[in-house]
Amino acid sequence: MTDTSPMVLVCDLKKSFNGVEALNGVNLTVNKGEVVVVIGPSGSGKSTMLRCINQLEQQTSGEVWIDGEKVSHDQKQLDKIRSEVGMVFQHFNLYPHLTVLENITLAQRIVKKIPQKQAEEIAREQLKRVGIAEKANAYPQQLSGGQQQRVAIARALAMNPKLMLFDEPTSALDPEMIKEVLEVMLDLAKAGITMIVVTHEMGFARAAADEVVFMDKGQIVEQASPEVFFTHPVQERTKAFLAQILNK
Repeated sequence: MTDTSPMVLVCDLKKSFNGVEALNGVNLTVNKGEVVVVIGPSGSGKSTMLRCINQLEQQTSGEVWIDGEKVSHDQKQLDKIRSEVGMVFQHFNLYPHLTVLENITLAQRIVKKIPQKQAEEIAREQLKRVGIAEKANAYPQQLSGGQQQRVAIARALAMNPKLMLFDEPTSALDPEMIKEVLEVMLDLAKAGITMIVVTHEMGFARAAADEVVFMDKGQIVEQASPEVFFTHPVQERTKAFLAQILNK
């Protein structure tokens, strides 16, 4: 079930890098509790859109609204928004000199001022949620890629985010490790967490998405439910992309 007010509203978003348009007038609405999966060829603007939503990149023009609040360049507001928006990247970005538990408690303690004992309880709870409770005292280099990515997801969840952004979270993993990460993400989707997921995993899109968005050349070409998107795409560009991807 979704709330009537959107969690994310992207209005006419444009972003240029050295005169090259990475985003060219993107409009997107994500309702509370929805899972939106974004697919498309490399260089289509998928990751740039995600990075503009949480302002890791500043858009050239256009607006981003999160939970009814327009995102500005005010540092105090940005810090608040980033503390409420979890982001999981291709590469896990874990601190190698810290244990799994320390990696997950760090932002809780520094950003949210949560006491150490409580932060550790939250961390252990989230590690259990992603299926690696026994790895709390391990260091990142002692873990597989799939386990490291699950730690990164647990770290984001420990901040109790209202929105989760995933930027190709399985693309750096060996094939046998992809399934374990996708299963965790599928559980999150079923739990009603609002998610925007950039991925090449079509099986996940079919299973978890409320809406599938196809981007190309900095624009949203097509958007539909998985049932419609994968069986009756409208745009020729979408049909060509799916024919190439699904026939691999």
